Amino acid sequence: MKLSKKLTSIVAIGVLAAFGLTACGGGNNQQAAENQEQKVQTTNLVFASGGTSGTYYPYAGAVANVWKEAVPGLSVDVQSTGASAENINLVNNGEAEIAIVQNDVMTYAYNGTETFAGKEPITGFNTMATVYAEVCQIVLAPNSDVKSIADLAGKRVSVGAPGSGVEANARQILAAAGLTFDDIDAQYLGFGDSANAIKDKALDAAFVTAGTPTTAVMELASTNDISLLALDEAMVNELVNQYPYYTVNVIPAGTYESIQYDVLTVAVKATIIVSPELSEEMVYNMTKALFDGKEAITTAHAKGAELDVQAAVEGASVPLHPGAEKFYKEQGVIK
Repeated sequence: MKLSKKLTSIVAIGVLAAFGLTACGGGNNQQAAENQEQKVQTTNLVFASGGTSGTYYPYAGAVANVWKEAVPGLSVDVQSTGASAENINLVNNGEAEIAIVQNDVMTYAYNGTETFAGKEPITGFNTMATVYAEVCQIVLAPNSDVKSIADLAGKRVSVGAPGSGVEANARQILAAAGLTFDDIDAQYLGFGDSANAIKDKALDAAFVTAGTPTTAVMELASTNDISLLALDEAMVNELVNQYPYYTVNVIPAGTYESIQYDVLTVAVKATIIVSPELSEEMVYNMTKALFDGKEAITTAHAKGAELDVQAAVEGASVPLHPGAEKFYKEQGVIK
């Protein structure tokens, strides 16, 4: 639905005075008329997230609850989607006003590169905030003989949903080891389907880019002796140097039940984007509420602990919404 066509509800406040109160009840009639004229406007926004087995969906739900409590008249409908690429298109097309995406994917869309190569750049969205690290995880089936990325050659490997940020991450990580999708049996599956395929012994490995712990991986690890494939230091350095949106990341031992060792890898940033059509005041209030509500978000989802206003524009290559920019200037984050 286009934002300009979005339903806006007007709720009238007040009750008409009872019949017959004319002589001694004139004051009550006047008050009722005044109350009837008072109106409260409710703004309904769609928040595009991700699959229910990933991190986006529950995280978006936690943020939406904070917004609904903190911003008067704001109603937020969190929708499950195919994540980053789909979310960018939804906001660009006016079918959603808010979304959470990978910062690398939004860079591709805005510049017409990688999975968006050969297409018109998508520019109908602005950055609100980068919020937490999305970790590139390579999940291995139980009893796997894979010891390095190069060992994935010839294996059945899930590279994420078609056109997703995971697909781009998988392509770049494989390339750092001299492999392409032609060297593996590439399967395009979401997190939940990848976990089920590993459980059913139909898959040897799966790329998962999400905040840790990721629901699908956590559930899989609770009943299966899976492992995570670490990247070597040289590969990590190559990826970070070649792609500015990657950062070095270590998945701590114990993050998943069956994995009691640290795992070296890379990460990107989960970023909240918004429609440019949202008012400066609305986005300012939402950005402020996001960081003011850190404790409540963290109570609902562990990734809330990574909210940091001083780091909120790191890795953001797409212009800030004026409302967010105003907030960050007040906080001294930008000049």
